[in-house]
Amino acid sequence: MSDTLVSVRGLTKRFRVGQRQLFRDAVYLTAVDNVSFDVKRGEVLGIVGESGCGKTTAARLVLRLIEATAGEIRFDGADITKLGRAALRKLRRQMQLVFQDPLSSLNPRMSVGVTIAESLRFHGIGSREERQVRAREMLDVVGLSRRYFNALPHEFSGGQCQRVGIARALVLRPKLVVLDEPVSALDVSVRSQILNLLLDLRREFGLTYMMISHDLAVVKRVCDRTAVLYLGRVVELAESEALYREPLHPYSRALINAIPTPDPKAKRARDLGGIEGDVPSPIDPPKGCRFHTRCPYRMPVCEREDPQLTEVAPGRFVACFLHHPPAAAAA
Repeated sequence: MSDTLVSVRGLTKRFRVGQRQLFRDAVYLTAVDNVSFDVKRGEVLGIVGESGCGKTTAARLVLRLIEATAGEIRFDGADITKLGRAALRKLRRQMQLVFQDPLSSLNPRMSVGVTIAESLRFHGIGSREERQVRAREMLDVVGLSRRYFNALPHEFSGGQCQRVGIARALVLRPKLVVLDEPVSALDVSVRSQILNLLLDLRREFGLTYMMISHDLAVVKRVCDRTAVLYLGRVVELAESEALYREPLHPYSRALINAIPTPDPKAKRARDLGGIEGDVPSPIDPPKGCRFHTRCPYRMPVCEREDPQLTEVAPGRFVACFLHHPPAAAAA
């Protein structure tokens, strides 16, 4: 059995957002552009970047909640982009999602016990009594009392609602769980509890996580490897420890320098490495390297050629001409 659970190659998603009146041409927004990465069994892969960089879209493509424009997604060796409706429904038992906003992701008219058991009913697992027993067991697993089985979501705090969401995702015993900003909507005092719970459940159930986040401090603590996205593309992929210790891409360096520090003697505004301006429009991205309009190290070649994600050291990938020469120079 391969140690790779998910393999993504050339994943692309374009959304039609309108048309140009003069020529009647369709206008497309490219949310994810030629993205490739692997998720190993038992690991936590973090996907980070600014808002709008394509993190959540990439995760939903992997789960096939939305359809890809191009590319291949292999889950446990099978190309799931070609699966029919019945086969995909069966596969969904193996892939689950924990949403960003815990309260809005729960049905306000459905008790938390029924919410957890609903996934089992949908997949035809067990009798009604067996599903209720399993739902009560999951309440124990995520640190909630069984006496809350008949409670409604509005009776819970945000952290408790997120525990219900985690129980709902794990009741099917999936192999992959996508965590879409799982603690961003929670109080700071609760975040650590939820992260510790997720790590404990990973060990207990042998889970594989994809964590989408813009909070790099959380990713540094939880994730084994991290992929950095910029304008729909992976610009760096490495083990989290190596990435945070020595980021290679200028954009990665800027993100890490922006992590707040608790040191009162540190500068209030940390050096962002000379990065200025805003993210270009994904409707009309720059030619060449997409980051060159903001990069303090840009070279003439960056405006002409598009750097490809290249392995510059074992397990270390970066898309930047600072670390691997362009094709013309290498020839």
